[in-house]
Formats: sequence, C-alpha cells, structure tokens
Amino acid sequence: MYKVKESKEKGRKGRQGMERMEKGELIGDIEKGKFIEERPVMCYVACVYQTTQIIKNNKINYDAAVKQVKMNYPEDMKEAMLTTLENCRNTPKKYKDLCESAYWTAKCIYEDNPPNFLFA
Repeated sequence: MYKVKESKEKGRKGRQGMERMEKGELIGDIEKGKFIEERPVMCYVACVYQTTQIIKNNKINYDAAVKQVKMNYPEDMKEAMLTTLENCRNTPKKYKDLCESAYWTAKCIYEDNPPNFLFA
C-alpha cells in the first residue's frame, strides 16, 4: 500500500493550485464515489491521470493503467483492479474530449469496483 500512497502524494503536489481552487466543494469525495458532473471536475480527473502517466499523447492509455496497477497496487487488490480496467477499457473511446474521457473512465472504474477504487 506504501507505493500507492507515495504515488498519490506526488500527484497531489503537482496539482496543488487546482486542488486549492476546487478543494472540498467539487473533488473532495471522488474517492468515495461522489462524481460531480461539472467541467472543472472532469478536467481535474484528467490532470490526475496525466500526472500519474495514465494519459499519454492526450489519450487514456490502457497499457499504462495496467502497468500502474501492477506496480503500485497491493497484491490483494491487483486482480480485481485489472478486471475492472478491462471492463472499463472502452469507456474513453466514447468521448472526444479528454476531460470527459478521463471523468467517465474514473466513474466507470469506481462503479465497477468501489472497494478497490483509489483516486490519486
């Protein structure tokens, strides 16, 4: 679990300005499944995914997400999250906009597997 926490802290440091702007009101409960369908929230999710290198070349990269799970998730969560990533694999293809793509992918991941959802 240490790698996940360390990765989350690095990601948060890179988004401090945006996090302060939205603190608590819009993004505070994403990890609990509270996804507010507003543009700033959607772009915040995209920012998180860019910071954690899940977005490459302005697209969500499935292989990069799988790599992150294999490297950073605890053993007891890996298999379930890999299945969830597969279940949500096509979600980004439904959206042309990067912010929307990231938002709906994160929401899909949460809805598919709430107990193992970690949002950096």
